[in-house]
Amino acid sequence: MGGLKAAFLDRDGTLNTRPPPHEYLTTADAFEWLPGAREGAARLSEAGYLLTVVSNQRGVARGLLTVETLRAIEERIQDGLRPLGARIDAFRYCIHELDAACCCRKPEPGMLLDLARELDLDLRRSWMIGDSESDVEAGRRAGCRTALVGETASPTMTAEVRGATLLDVSETVLLLTSQSSASNSEINAA
Repeated sequence: MGGLKAAFLDRDGTLNTRPPPHEYLTTADAFEWLPGAREGAARLSEAGYLLTVVSNQRGVARGLLTVETLRAIEERIQDGLRPLGARIDAFRYCIHELDAACCCRKPEPGMLLDLARELDLDLRRSWMIGDSESDVEAGRRAGCRTALVGETASPTMTAEVRGATLLDVSETVLLLTSQSSASNSEINAA
């Protein structure tokens, strides 16, 4: 695949307050940024990561929200990031019901793989950042590095990086990336 690096961001629980189980954001006004989420996304963007959102949203299939609602939430996200000089480069959703056997519902990697082809991304240099094991598994299956956001994540969940907020995670991701770049420079210089 290509050479650009991306941060694949889950939405609910990573960028915004997660609705209660089996509920969905049904209006853009219901979108509330989590502490550190805007700043973490901006840090990743400043470091050269393309920002994408990959989110399971089966509420569309269930008739609980519309594609228009998803677009309105996208605008709210972009409006929140704009003052920090950042933006989401692409949004992808799985809007299918659980029994649809699609390849895009996380933990399947379909959304990430489609974006990699479309945006010419290097998945080995990219990160899947979310708040659930299905996010981590989708990242693994796509060949990305993985990070978990949130203090409620189960200790059995495995990811390369863990942090309370997207800002915490982004700082660690950037530290690891700079260490990896320094190691590669040393190897190339030898």
